[in-house]
Amino acid sequence: MAALNIDAKGLRRHCSQCGQVNRIPFARLGEPSKCGSCHQPIAGPVDGPADVLDEAAFAALIEQSPIPVLVDYWAPWCGPCRMVAPELEKVARARAGQALVVKVDTEALPPLSARFDVRSIPTLAVF
Repeated sequence: MAALNIDAKGLRRHCSQCGQVNRIPFARLGEPSKCGSCHQPIAGPVDGPADVLDEAAFAALIEQSPIPVLVDYWAPWCGPCRMVAPELEKVARARAGQALVVKVDTEALPPLSARFDVRSIPTLAVF
């Protein structure tokens, strides 16, 4: 599975045909989309956890997403976080197109943890 990440403008996803990175606007999550380069359909709905890159991206996602967003607050050193990760991947696959699973690294983005009063990890939240 290719790495997925989220910036302030949308979800960034690679085309399986040409490899071009495409940005899917948050408002169109759950809808079919086409590659901007080769115009082929981007294969299926988002079926894996996506990494949140910054606070602005998170705020835009939560505000604009038409589908529920399951947020995993985690840290690289956290053993339980690593244990729950495969289960979250299963949830992302099972609910592809119906919900989006995202990961927030609490070490890289401490203001997001503070904003939502995350005091222990892993913490899961639905928006």
